[in-house]
Amino acid sequence: MTGKRKDYYQILGVPRHATPEEIKKKYRQLALKYHPDRNPGKKTAEEKFKEAAEAYEVLHDPEKRRLYDAYGHEGVSSTGFTGFTDFSDIFRSFSDIFEDLFGFGDLGGRPSQTQAGSDLRYDLALNFQDAALGTEVTIEVPRLINCRTCGGSGAKPGTHKIPCPQCGGRGVISRTHGIFQITTTCSRCGGLKEFIAEPCPTCLGDGQVRERKKLKVRIPPGIDSGTHLVMPGEGNEGRFGGPAGDLFIILQVKPHDLFRRQGQDLYLQVPISYVQAALGSRVTIPTLTGSHDLLIPPGTQPGEIIRVKGQGVPYPKSTRRGDLLVEIKVVIPRHLTPRQQELLKELAQEDPAGQTMSVEAPAPQEGFFKKLWNSITNSGQQ
Repeated sequence: MTGKRKDYYQILGVPRHATPEEIKKKYRQLALKYHPDRNPGKKTAEEKFKEAAEAYEVLHDPEKRRLYDAYGHEGVSSTGFTGFTDFSDIFRSFSDIFEDLFGFGDLGGRPSQTQAGSDLRYDLALNFQDAALGTEVTIEVPRLINCRTCGGSGAKPGTHKIPCPQCGGRGVISRTHGIFQITTTCSRCGGLKEFIAEPCPTCLGDGQVRERKKLKVRIPPGIDSGTHLVMPGEGNEGRFGGPAGDLFIILQVKPHDLFRRQGQDLYLQVPISYVQAALGSRVTIPTLTGSHDLLIPPGTQPGEIIRVKGQGVPYPKSTRRGDLLVEIKVVIPRHLTPRQQELLKELAQEDPAGQTMSVEAPAPQEGFFKKLWNSITNSGQQ
């Protein structure tokens, strides 16, 4: 296909809110309509058959559909899916659907001896700071590898496989169903054409065993929850020389006790006293990498935001960082000493605003706070 890629919902003819049942029903209709056996030599039908299969592969898978809805075709590409190369891939992927349609599974599916390994998913939880600044972690992934005893053949060492007695060593069985000549994978040998008479004692004839592999994963700075990391070739091993699958690592970031993240910016609440808010002060606040001396300007109001440039989360693949947004929280003391109460009462008596609370003729705020500060300072010297 060339040019702009078509919308998967339009290809299947379903709305974006379609249910999985509606998506499957529509794909069955299109697969039956454009099946190559019904349209011999028609390139347009073949293209529509492949388009419908690609759209169904994405929209019937919850994770692929979520990525497609959020990021379009690029989001789906991040899962490693790039479409189907030929009809046999489609028949193998949706054998259950074709079995429903025609009474047999795997239409035209002629699997080769070489089999690619399947992909794996690993959910990794990170603490807030490691996700923001980047780190390296070691994980242990369970996966399938080819049996070292039999080399992946499944046969006991020193023995050999024999031709499958059910398919005669062809790997497939052909049947006529109406106007169709249908070829299905042999159910006994799985299309491998051979039969294991004496299974390997280690893998019991399966050809693969499970192991736990340790991997070092580099976490780039600035990532957030839902980020996908791909480690090519670290999925299940392929069979009979086939390539290994990939490992998809899904990152989940734990919340922080102090910081709240929005994009690359961080939010932090800092409590100060009403004296510090009124007269100004300098306080030490935490950052992702240490601490920072923050200047509180005189007259700072509750809820006011002070921006600290460059103290947020790094941007991916960049030297830039977001900002730290400090929200000022003025704390009013619940309990005062008798001396503190006395000083405040004196200030209230001297300040017209403290006596009348007049809106028409308020006392200058600056004079009140200077008196408050001087009274507290003088009290501390006595």
